This record gives sequence, C-alpha cells and structure tokens, in this order.
Amino acid sequence: MPTLIPRPSRVEAAGTPPKLIDEYVGRVNTGDSRLSVAHMRSPSGWVEPGQTPAFDEYTFVLRGLLCVEHRDGRLDVRAGQSVQVAAGEWVRYSTPEAEGAEYIAVCLPAFTLEAANRDPE
Repeated sequence: MPTLIPRPSRVEAAGTPPKLIDEYVGRVNTGDSRLSVAHMRSPSGWVEPGQTPAFDEYTFVLRGLLCVEHRDGRLDVRAGQSVQVAAGEWVRYSTPEAEGAEYIAVCLPAFTLEAANRDPE
C-alpha cells in the first residue's frame, strides 16, 4: 500500500548565507537510508564548503542557476537542467545570481553529514 509523506522535515544547511532544505525522503524525515530527496532554496550569494561525498547526487534545478565547481572547472546548471555528481568527486555548490536557486537533490545512499566529507573551513 502506498505511504503518504505528509510534510518534509527542515534540515540545517551548510554555507552562507543560509539556504533552506526540506527533506521529503531520507534519514531525517522517513528514516530511509537508501536515498534522500530534498527541496533546496538557496539565496543569492550562497556558497557551501567544498566536499567529496561518499554518495551519488542528482540535482534538478527548478529555478535560477546552481554553479557546480569541480576539479576540472565549473558547470552552470540552469532551470530545467540536471547534474550528476558521482561519489568520490570533489565539488562545491553556489548560487551567485540575484534570484538564487531552487532545486531538488537526490542522494544515493541517503545524505549524512559524515558522508558529505566537507572540506575543513
């Protein structure tokens, strides 16, 4: 039988200025460790520390621009586009444009702070 997920859980975000993360599926909201699905809303000028995650991450941009820095350069991911980051790849996300960005992130396995392997600040 299908299970209704009535609302997400707000999760604390890394980076400045703060972004909003609402997890629909994952360790926090549903106790699922297989994957996480989160709705992100990042303000203009948001930058997160670099990381080398131990999970695959798929991101679909709904609005704005999400910049993805990587070892060989930078990808600009705009509304209607997606990006895949494989486990073990170094990346740093940011939203430099005036409108910020809104996007959906799916992590396999589910996101954990420890598995994000963030760079020391």
